Amino acid sequence: MKRFLPVLHLKAIEHTLDQVAVAIENGADGVWLINHSTGNQMLTVEQFKLVRREHPDLWIGMNLLGIPAHAAMHQVSILFVNGERVDGLWADDSGIRDEGPSQKARNVWITKRETGWDGEYFGSVAFKAGPIIQDPPAAAKIAKGFMDVVTTSGTATGIPADLEKVRGMKEALGDHRLGVASGITPENVQDYLPFVDDFLVATGISRDFHTLDPAKVRALGDQIHEKA
Repeated sequence: MKRFLPVLHLKAIEHTLDQVAVAIENGADGVWLINHSTGNQMLTVEQFKLVRREHPDLWIGMNLLGIPAHAAMHQVSILFVNGERVDGLWADDSGIRDEGPSQKARNVWITKRETGWDGEYFGSVAFKAGPIIQDPPAAAKIAKGFMDVVTTSGTATGIPADLEKVRGMKEALGDHRLGVASGITPENVQDYLPFVDDFLVATGISRDFHTLDPAKVRALGDQIHEKA
C-alpha cells in the first residue's frame, strides 16, 4: 500500500484545520504536522490534539523540529500513555551512520518498544542537512532494524532525491517501507512510484509555504493511488 501524506507547516489552528480539509478532500491518506518555529514545539503538540479531535480516524503524524529524536519519542509516548492516538513520529536525524547505528538510534527504538507506542517511526537516513552517508543502501539496511519507515530526501527542501539512491535503498530494504520527503511533484512522481512506499510532500503541492494547492494535491494523490 502506497501512502500520500502531505506535510502541513503550521500557523493558526484555523488555518491548520483548513489545510487538513484540503488534504483529505483531495486524496491524502493522512497528514504530517510541522512547526518551523523550533523554539515552540509544544504548539505542534497542541495543534495535533485539536486536529485529532476534529478527525478521530485520520492518520496524523508529527515532526517536532529541533527536539532530539529520543526526546520527541518520549513526548509521543506520553501522549500515547494519556490516551492520545499518534500515528507517526518523524525525526530528522535518526542516528544512523555508515558505520552503524548510534546509541541515539538504539535509544529511540528502545523507548518505542518499552512504552508500547503502536504508531510508526519515520527515521531520516541520507537526509538533507543530516550527516553525510557514503553508502545509502547499506545505511538503509542498517536502519530497518531501528525504525518503521526509512525516510530519505534530496539535498535540500524541494530538491528531488537522486533516483538511483532511492532505487538502491529500496532494493536494500525489500519489503520494509521507504519514504521520500522532498522534491516529489505531480510531474515526477511516476519515476519514484516503483520504489517509494510513503510520499511526504509539501513544496510540490503548495501555493506558498503554509498553503496547499488543491489541484496539485489531487493530481499527485491520483497518481500515487493509481499505482497503490
